Amino acid sequence: MVHYLQSVEDAADILRSSQRVMVVGCSGGGKSTLSMKLCHRFGFQFVSLDRDIFWLPGWQKRTRSQQRNIIEDKISQERWLMDGSNPSSFDLRLPRTDLVLWVRMPRWLCLLGVYRRAFHNLGKTRIDMAPGCVEKWPDRDFLTYIWNFERKHAPIFIRNFDLYGPQVPVFVLKSRRDVARLLDLVGVQA
Repeated sequence: MVHYLQSVEDAADILRSSQRVMVVGCSGGGKSTLSMKLCHRFGFQFVSLDRDIFWLPGWQKRTRSQQRNIIEDKISQERWLMDGSNPSSFDLRLPRTDLVLWVRMPRWLCLLGVYRRAFHNLGKTRIDMAPGCVEKWPDRDFLTYIWNFERKHAPIFIRNFDLYGPQVPVFVLKSRRDVARLLDLVGVQA
């Protein structure tokens, strides 16, 4: 059974003593922004699944075996924060994780976040992406992924939390207010 934390105060207490943190959620929800702020505050090594594991320059995808080899290397280190949601690696990541922060924003907020991100970064490579992976305007497939995230992907997250990390505390951030409160409690400017 998933070990959900009930209060932001509990999540902040665990975060303060954590060595390894996973930040997961739908695209556009604010995972990377939260992740970078926490890395800056706590000195975690920032590992972006998109930048460090999945993508090569020019939107060329690494093979699954290459991805898993890189993840195995990254999780063997003592202090890290992994920003990324692909549940196919939860079997590797969760057993080494002290805390999962699930950025579970409403669909409309994720869609808005993706459009804002594209508007501000169009034609540029974001810090959380591999070199040469320039920001594009969201296409129909990407928007459909976000639209269906809760129905299709959230149940997979829950199943994998239960299978590979039932002892790992999971805190669900459902609003920007939740994120701001968590950051405030750990001494980070929202």
